[in-house]
Amino acid sequence: MRNIRISITVITSILIVVGIVMIYSSSGIYAMHERGDSLFFLKRHLLFLLIGLGMALGVMAFDYRLLKKYAKPLLLFGSFLLILVLIPSIGKEINGARRWFKVGPIHFQPSEFVKIAILIYVADFLSRKQNKIASFRKGFLPLSIVTGFICLLILKQPDLGSCVTISSIVFVSMFIAGGRIKHIGSLGLLSLPAFYFLIVRVPYRWARIVTFIDPWRDSQGAGFQLTQSQIALGSGGLFGLGLGKSVQKLFYLPAAHTDFILSIIGEELGFLGAFAVIALFITLIWQGARIAKRTQDPFGYFLSTGIVMLLGLQATVNIGVSIGALPTKGLPLPFVSYGGSALIFNMMAMGLLLNISRIEDLSP
Repeated sequence: MRNIRISITVITSILIVVGIVMIYSSSGIYAMHERGDSLFFLKRHLLFLLIGLGMALGVMAFDYRLLKKYAKPLLLFGSFLLILVLIPSIGKEINGARRWFKVGPIHFQPSEFVKIAILIYVADFLSRKQNKIASFRKGFLPLSIVTGFICLLILKQPDLGSCVTISSIVFVSMFIAGGRIKHIGSLGLLSLPAFYFLIVRVPYRWARIVTFIDPWRDSQGAGFQLTQSQIALGSGGLFGLGLGKSVQKLFYLPAAHTDFILSIIGEELGFLGAFAVIALFITLIWQGARIAKRTQDPFGYFLSTGIVMLLGLQATVNIGVSIGALPTKGLPLPFVSYGGSALIFNMMAMGLLLNISRIEDLSP
């Protein structure tokens, strides 16, 4: 699988370079106005990138199978962090959400760590209990309880998007491992009332759904972000306005360097530039799936499958939100968007994926 590893490394590197260029392009003027330094976000992004590179190299330096015995401690530690961040004197609140620890100039989001921790835990659980996963009491129920507990802690922040991401990956992994569709489907049906209260009865979330259906009906209010994103994409045409020449980044499109960076790519580099980024992600997920398919070790198979789903789901949601195909949700575009914790742990996940491939090649 050496050629697959080379392909994944090259694609990830290209996406990272695109991210560096576009973060500076989309945030320079905003950073100068708000922070007095046009390089403010770029410098922080490069710092996160170096940390992420160190983490990726670190997880590639040992046999990933050693993680099996640390699966429970990692998830317990992640749960502890999720509880800790909810304490007002410890966790930092931004825009009504308490999701971050502030360590000097760095904001750390524990839910990003938990995404990796639960992938390792689920992979270990499924690899150990493959013959019991179809059992409701011995397979489905224990994993559902653990996932539910983690999701409840994340919902308290609140962060519905990460909760849906984690639960989707867990239950798809369970299905792949042989879990019964009636168990998973029944839980889905039982969850509908909860989603009703979490979405319909929460004004800002329901506003996102209504806005998604017709953002132009309130283009200066709730639909502002989506309409500005569509204007950016439409303005770029086929070839774009040119690198650095975006108009929407001039205080029109909120979160231009984070959640809506693809919109700026489309405006400056056109349809061809945006399509090239999407094509890179499609190829990256396809190559990752090839690693998962060829991995014989059950733990490695479920872990690589989870990593591919995590990166693929995050990219799909971000792209879908940017083009107006999905309701607004704050998930960054992996390796491209500005976002410290997400970048660091996405690079760590990619390091794990490459590690699985390398160890599989060395196995007899």
